[in-house]
Amino acid sequence: MAKLQVAIDLLDIDEAIALATKVAPYIDIIELGTPLIKSEGLAGIRKMKDAFPDKMVLADFKTADAGELEANMAFGAGADYITVLGATGDSTIAGAVKAAKEHGKGVVVDTIGVKDRVKRAKEAIALGAEFVELHAGLDEQAEDGYSIQVLIDEAARAGVAVSIAGGVNLKSITAVKNSGVIVAVAGAAIYGVEDPAKAAQELQALAMA
Repeated sequence: MAKLQVAIDLLDIDEAIALATKVAPYIDIIELGTPLIKSEGLAGIRKMKDAFPDKMVLADFKTADAGELEANMAFGAGADYITVLGATGDSTIAGAVKAAKEHGKGVVVDTIGVKDRVKRAKEAIALGAEFVELHAGLDEQAEDGYSIQVLIDEAARAGVAVSIAGGVNLKSITAVKNSGVIVAVAGAAIYGVEDPAKAAQELQALAMA
């Protein structure tokens, strides 16, 4: 059984909240994607958390420096999780973890751009991350020959708490869940379809099966 996270890469917070309203019954974590964070700022995080106080809200900061400072910003605005780049230094991750412990929140280390995601995942958990996102970004997914199977295989090998983001959909969700992830992250498979609620419901059913 894996939790379901929706990654919302819209640019308008009201549109993001409208989408989240449709899918909220079927998801566990609402992610404000990096473009949405850059567009709406900390106020967007606060609006989303106020709209869904019973859901976990993840602020996809992709923090690369000033880990403690940026984590305090995100948690102060209502986020339950903040993402820190796995490609950054250990001290940045440790700083964010320090802030997370003070707030009773969590750090998710995002492995986008990391060459050895499994190795970095183990290191990040040792530094105090709650889980690590094995992540192929939109640009990587658009490259010839990309397959989510790479992430699925890495999750099975990692032996630590991980999520997968990068092509989670109805075709891949069962294999993603069976790899041992604690969270499956779906983006376009939910926000890019005609009936997001139906898509989220179907994904949840498979993630929990």
